This record gives sequence, structure tokens and C-alpha cells, in this order.
Amino acid sequence: MANEIIKGMGFHHVALKAADFEGTVAFYEKLGMKYYTGWGKGDGRVAMLDFGDGGILEVFAGGSNAQAADPKYIHFALKVDDVDAAYAKALAIGAKEKSAPKVVPLDSAPVKLTLNCAFVYGPSGEEVEFFRILAAE
Repeated sequence: MANEIIKGMGFHHVALKAADFEGTVAFYEKLGMKYYTGWGKGDGRVAMLDFGDGGILEVFAGGSNAQAADPKYIHFALKVDDVDAAYAKALAIGAKEKSAPKVVPLDSAPVKLTLNCAFVYGPSGEEVEFFRILAAE
């Protein structure tokens, strides 16, 4: 559904400040993301990785593993065809388990959704959700 107020609006990227820049870039490349471009040096390095559909994960160096007391963003979700396979792959390449794959029927309105989802912690402690809509009524 197109935005009628701001024409052409759509998702472009999510930014992540990584404690381990190289490890974070390598982790997401092992999930199949493609290196798009990058710039900077040292703690000023930035890399853009394509999710596979044109959406971008922008990784910034110079982060820490400290958790914010009241984070503004909780997680980012990656749409996948097979939640179980994505979850297993992430764990195999070093992610930490948060929540194993499960089917979640939501009492949502006006569209009733049934989801399949799982959560992991990435290399810098970021929460990543693997997400698939099973039914939308």
C-alpha cells in the first residue's frame, strides 16, 4: 500500500553500531547478505550490506556490547521463507539463542495474523528476528 502523504516513502536501511565491526560484517555475510559499499577508517568505518531485496543493514564501527537502559529499538526482523533454517544457520555461525522458532497466532485486528518467528542475538548483542507470516485473514 503506497504512502499517500509522502510519495515514494519506503524502507531503506537499519543502522547497527557494532562492537566487533569485522565479525559483525562477516556474520551477516554468512547469512547471505551481500556487501554493497563502505567507507571510513578505524572507528569511523561503515559498511552497507544488502538483505537481498534492496533493504540495507548499515554497520558502523565503534560500538560497544553495553545495553541501553531503555532502548528505542528492540529488534529488527528479517523476512525469511524458512524460520527454522534461518535460526539454525544463525546459531551455527555464532549467534546466541534468545527464542526458538514458534508459531504465534495473534489476536490482532482488523487482520488476524499467524506468525512463525524466532529470535537470536547477533555479534554485538543486537536482537534479530526471523519472521514469516503463515496466515493473514
